Amino acid sequence: MTADKRPDGGQAIVELLRRNGVDRVFTVPGESFLPVLDALHDAPDIALVVCRQEGGASMMAEAYAKTTGRPGVCFVTRGPGSANALAGLHVAAQDSTPLLVFVGQVPRGFQQREAWQEVDVGALFGSVAKWASDIQDATRLPEYLSRAFTTARSGRQGPVVLGLPEDLLYERIEPIELGPAAINQGYPAPAALERLQQLLVEARRPLAILGGSGWNAECRQQLQAFAETQGLPVATAFRRQDRFDNGHPNYAGDAGLGMNPGLAALIREADLLIAVGT
Repeated sequence: MTADKRPDGGQAIVELLRRNGVDRVFTVPGESFLPVLDALHDAPDIALVVCRQEGGASMMAEAYAKTTGRPGVCFVTRGPGSANALAGLHVAAQDSTPLLVFVGQVPRGFQQREAWQEVDVGALFGSVAKWASDIQDATRLPEYLSRAFTTARSGRQGPVVLGLPEDLLYERIEPIELGPAAINQGYPAPAALERLQQLLVEARRPLAILGGSGWNAECRQQLQAFAETQGLPVATAFRRQDRFDNGHPNYAGDAGLGMNPGLAALIREADLLIAVGT
């Protein structure tokens, strides 16, 4: 009898992470997702960072996503482990950070029976994550992970939580033929840009506030050139001070906690506020 060459659920997840450019995973190891850990052991191109507490693991994954522009990935076990990870998820939601948190779940046959440390992923994380769901069919792993990456990275970026029933991870599926997940971005219509130009012409006290995620050096340079051309004062949103050169003559300060009273007055008195990314 020949050995079954089809990947199990854990191997499929790691392969899908690889195809979506993931090179680092943060975790507190748990018995609920051992097939994933075995597959990561055999994946030298994906670094595994073992943490001591799930809150630290989710925070590290969130910070990694912020600094690299890649989605952060975190694996935690159910119950208290997943609850600990909520802190990093909350930061990712407020800071628009693409973050994927995988929760090892009780086997499907024990779900909704108050099994040991069982949690309802949708109920626990639904108010924080862009999408939170349990996977119930191993053959749909490619679909779920592709949707998770697309959801986390499209539009206003943010966290996604997927529950992984323990028994599902041992099932075999057909070889994966799926490529990287698509990223859907929105762009202003030409008519909207024409309207913005008209508003700028008419404004006497305009102000731009920059924030959000997904920025790079080219974005900053383009916005700085636009502000210079328009003579536009620029403030940055809370925890987004790096979106504009703080030493630039057009920089008006950062809007948020402990805001400069002069900037607060500038915002109140502005007859045109241009919010970019925030």
